Amino acid sequence: MSFSPVSYLVRHAQALLSSAGHLARAPIATVFTVAVMGLALALPLGLDVLVRNVRSATGDFSGAVGLSAYMHTGVSEQRAQELASTARARAGVGTVTLITADQALAQFRTQSGFGAALDALEGNPLPHVLAITPAAANANPADMESLRRYLSAWPEVESVQLDGAWVARFNAILNLLRRSLLIAAGLLGAGVVAIVGNTIRLEIQNRRAEIEVTKLVGGTNGFVRRPFLYTGALYGLLGGLAAWLVVEASLRALAPAATQLAQSYGSRFALAGPSLRDLELLLGVGTLLGWLGSWLAAARHLAKMEPGSG
Repeated sequence: MSFSPVSYLVRHAQALLSSAGHLARAPIATVFTVAVMGLALALPLGLDVLVRNVRSATGDFSGAVGLSAYMHTGVSEQRAQELASTARARAGVGTVTLITADQALAQFRTQSGFGAALDALEGNPLPHVLAITPAAANANPADMESLRRYLSAWPEVESVQLDGAWVARFNAILNLLRRSLLIAAGLLGAGVVAIVGNTIRLEIQNRRAEIEVTKLVGGTNGFVRRPFLYTGALYGLLGGLAAWLVVEASLRALAPAATQLAQSYGSRFALAGPSLRDLELLLGVGTLLGWLGSWLAAARHLAKMEPGSG
């Protein structure tokens, strides 16, 4: 018998419609199953959206990371200007600001209130300082340490201070959250597979007589398994949609408070929800997990279910 693409598509369309009709005929059970799956899938999506909003609100604090290179007091201002130009020419450096000793002393005199005491000094004890901010793409610990070693090697530089170590710790916390997110996504994904697998197992048991009759008239395991696979895929698709709705509803509830907090700091930041790509990925992953759970359950139980075996 030759293969017919049309009849193949028709059989799959029939299996899909049969699965959808079966879910519609049991609305309460379907809603509870989809709700559990939606909550399981919403947690990793919500954590991912949270981390992205935190990064967006802070800008990774890349502008707060910098280096201060303190020169020896004997270095001339002209030489300090030359060193500033050399630092600007280095790859990965964003901005370089030279704070001369006279500028530093004038600023200290204004802010400290010890003007009279400073007048008693015979000279200026403050050094020239290079305030260096890395480019946004190079504001990471490895590049910052490389730049620090580069500046420390200059004979005119007495010490180099890395500003913003707390930023590195903050980014490390965000990276830890991302790793935790991946672990949570894996565990909850396994939970979704288990939920669908158990649901399909019960479906198979409830339709045992129907399955045995189908096999008795020549139905193969693949033919019998097909509607259950579509049922699992539909569960996953609906569960992914439910997860997206949960996250969107949560963000809408949090948005006014987040906006009010941002305004108190003079910021226009607003919470950003899942993107269209997130929705596509969520629906695809949910459908795949549902299909996998149903396939595992069907492969295990249908092979043991033969006419007259029960």
